[in-house]
Amino acid sequence: MRRQLESIEIPGETEARARAWNVVSAAFAERQPVERPSRRLRFALVAAVVVAALAAVLSSPGQAVLDEIRETVGVERAQPALFSLPSPGQLLVASDAGLWVVEQNGSKRLLGPYREGSWSPFGRFVVAARENELAALEPDGDVRWTLSRPGVRFPQWTGTETDTRIAYVDRTGIRIVAGDGTGDRSLVPRGHGPIAWRPGPSRQLAYTDSTGRVAVVDVDTSAFLWRGKRDGRVVALEWSSNGRRLVATRTGGLDDLAVYTPRGALYTGFRTPRGAVTGAAVRPSSHAQAVALTVGDQARLLMPGVRGVALSGPGVLSDPTWSPDARWLVVGWPAADQLVLVRADGTRVRAVANASEQFRSHTFPRLQGWCCVP
Repeated sequence: MRRQLESIEIPGETEARARAWNVVSAAFAERQPVERPSRRLRFALVAAVVVAALAAVLSSPGQAVLDEIRETVGVERAQPALFSLPSPGQLLVASDAGLWVVEQNGSKRLLGPYREGSWSPFGRFVVAARENELAALEPDGDVRWTLSRPGVRFPQWTGTETDTRIAYVDRTGIRIVAGDGTGDRSLVPRGHGPIAWRPGPSRQLAYTDSTGRVAVVDVDTSAFLWRGKRDGRVVALEWSSNGRRLVATRTGGLDDLAVYTPRGALYTGFRTPRGAVTGAAVRPSSHAQAVALTVGDQARLLMPGVRGVALSGPGVLSDPTWSPDARWLVVGWPAADQLVLVRADGTRVRAVANASEQFRSHTFPRLQGWCCVP
């Protein structure tokens, strides 16, 4: 039936088709040719749209949107500036601008264009390093002495009221110099950082050897005392305050965190946390450690004596650092551009926003130490 209906010719159908074709062909002949946009033009149009969008975002309302997004990453209701430290002492911070000292009242002083540093044993001086120079400074920035060496890194100061020494790493290895800048000498040729002085009367220095293993040397005799059995890239070394534990933070080994006894044996009483460790800090007057780690894309802070997680959120936590009285821990949160202070018992959390801006830095500032109990 369908085929029969389709075969029936409607009166005037042929003439109508002819008229329609004449109209369409005439219109086609009179058209103005239009070139299709090139790929380069299309890319330029897309780029213009992106630039316009960025301009909108970076305007005052757009910046508010960015601040709101950052607020969801970090701690809510963060202070806009570091107005004060919650415990006595001075905080040492490294940024793109240089090395800073932060007083307890929040005042900050730029010591100079140094990339890292550490406190002297009693907080009277700072040893600082830049590419080809080691320097001893007073906390107000006055330079006591300098020493030119190639590729200086990892300066560490130790000693007593009357006898102090500084260990540091340059391109030749690990070197030792007296606190007054005299007697500079090589200790471990081709030795690597990081390095850490063992507290107490014995002059022992922990470091990493050319294979990446942790080792300890007697500074007075230059005798090697022990080497660890595990290898991997060690990124930080720290002794407990009584010198009975050495904590090594590493990457690429069997565990990210290893704890050694003074004789070089792995301490079996330590349980390695699950996750990739991004920093650790031994609590003063104890063996316990605060550990910053990541699990998936989430950062977590574990603190001794605090059940569960003391702080968590997207990103990575960096440079956990205890106050001298062990009442507070400060940690960096680059994704939020915040410095976060956590009370030792986990009952209080204070956050400081705009950390990079406060220390005139394009990259997130690095915590170098909190010293000392008056």
